[in-house]
Amino acid sequence: MADMMIVTIDGPAGSGKSSTARNLAKRLAFRFLDTGAMYRAIAWACLEQDVDPNDQAAVVATARRTRIEFDGDRVLVNGDEVSAAIRQESVTQASSVVAMHPDVRDELTRQQRVVAEGMNIVTEGRDQGSVVFPDAECKFFLTADPMERARRRHRELHDKNDDASLDEILEQIKERDRRDENRVVSPLVIPSDAVRIDTSHLQPTEVLDQLEQTVRARMSPQDA
Repeated sequence: MADMMIVTIDGPAGSGKSSTARNLAKRLAFRFLDTGAMYRAIAWACLEQDVDPNDQAAVVATARRTRIEFDGDRVLVNGDEVSAAIRQESVTQASSVVAMHPDVRDELTRQQRVVAEGMNIVTEGRDQGSVVFPDAECKFFLTADPMERARRRHRELHDKNDDASLDEILEQIKERDRRDENRVVSPLVIPSDAVRIDTSHLQPTEVLDQLEQTVRARMSPQDA
């Protein structure tokens, strides 16, 4: 096995993959590659430069001239910190449009592979194990019942004083699943060599423990 290891965590929205990936990276002392932040960074750059997120050619051009860097949990675009700015609702909406462009996904796939080169990486998303890192040494696919994912999202929004109803969130989750599974470019699929974990009835630490145990079993003795 290669000295460096790539761990991919894919799954639908609300399955817990983002927090799991971040915490797994900390446990393993690996680097966490926040691919979602990369799409958000490009969307933010487009909005800042009055680039139409629907214009694929213009968005690709923006992506190619945008330098995205990570400093711990901080996200930098061309040297400026945008950690909070890329979480704005306008950026969230724009990033979903940006991510649907095939050429944009190709460009960010290239950038993600460059970032991961020669590094121990934990990365999460919709297509990390199936498209971006098909030869990753360790792949996971996290899932959960739609209602449980809706409950999690509902709790998050409640903590932010958002009064969206559980039924509304459930419908959004189901629609997001349909869109992710049926999109032409990089649809949400379970890689044939991925370890599938249903997180519906598991505590976050239980999920994390399972992943850590699996990864360490596949690491070379000197790295475990």
